[in-house]
Amino acid sequence: EEGPAAAQLDVLRLRSSSMEIREKGSEFLKDELHKAQKELKLKDEECERLSKVREQLERELEELTASLFEEAHKMVREANMKQAASEKQLKEARGKIDMLQAEVTALKTLVLTSTPASPNRELHPQLLSPSKAGPRKGHLRHKSTSSTLCPAVCPTAGHTLTPDKEGKEVDTTLFAEFQAWRESPTLDKTCPFLERVYREDVGPCLDFTMQELSALVRAAVEDNTLTIEPVAAQTPPTVKVAAVEWGSECGSTKTCALSGLARACRHRIRLGDSESHYYISPSSRARITAVCNFFTYIRYIQQGLVRQEAEPMFWEITRLRKEMSLAKLGFFPQE
Repeated sequence: EEGPAAAQLDVLRLRSSSMEIREKGSEFLKDELHKAQKELKLKDEECERLSKVREQLERELEELTASLFEEAHKMVREANMKQAASEKQLKEARGKIDMLQAEVTALKTLVLTSTPASPNRELHPQLLSPSKAGPRKGHLRHKSTSSTLCPAVCPTAGHTLTPDKEGKEVDTTLFAEFQAWRESPTLDKTCPFLERVYREDVGPCLDFTMQELSALVRAAVEDNTLTIEPVAAQTPPTVKVAAVEWGSECGSTKTCALSGLARACRHRIRLGDSESHYYISPSSRARITAVCNFFTYIRYIQQGLVRQEAEPMFWEITRLRKEMSLAKLGFFPQE
């Protein structure tokens, strides 16, 4: 009896120990599981933070890349624009040589020369008589070379106008209109003086066969935006498609775009900032240049650059009108 009782007691002890071990193992596993869950939560938070940092870096990298590409495109675009502007300025500078030469010719007429053999009394007041050396009002009287030539009096302006050595005589009506315009110079073509010049000289001189192109040329001359360029002889010139609209033959260097006649065109014109060119004959160029010379001179008068008396200015304008009339009739200087 003692043997079975002892064995039963041992079984009870073993069961008690097993339960105790199981409980302790369960508690240990629970603690380890709690620790693992806590660490996993920390790892998740760290992963989320790192993911946000990565997304922010990716956005910044994309923005930086886009900014660099935009800056590079901007620099290339600015470089292309500067190159195009430089080429355009160079082209315009070369094209304006002819116009500048015409302006130089017009400026030469503004210079009052004086030589020992023929001194200019306006530049040397000491050569005038005492009665005329002082300040004078109104306009200067030029002495006649002959005592038989009687001065013509302009009834409107009240000044004495005398013929010169060549026998020219001032038209009093034209001179009165010029005097009225000279008091307040303007480019408004409705004033009597310019209206007459437009009607009698500018309009007929720029009245070409190609009416539509003639109107554009006239507007460009009035706005001072017309460019005349010499045609290079070594390379066959080409014309943009836009210029062909004035006729099937107008783009050829042997056909004038204004008259439509087959001529040797050594110059071409460009209107404003347009890239289209129109080849013109020497006669058409002479007509345009004559009108440009007139507008250049009256612009100088309007800007106060001409320091002359009324009568020399009037005769210079008359000479420019004569050039327009001759050009209209087909007379032009040989190149």
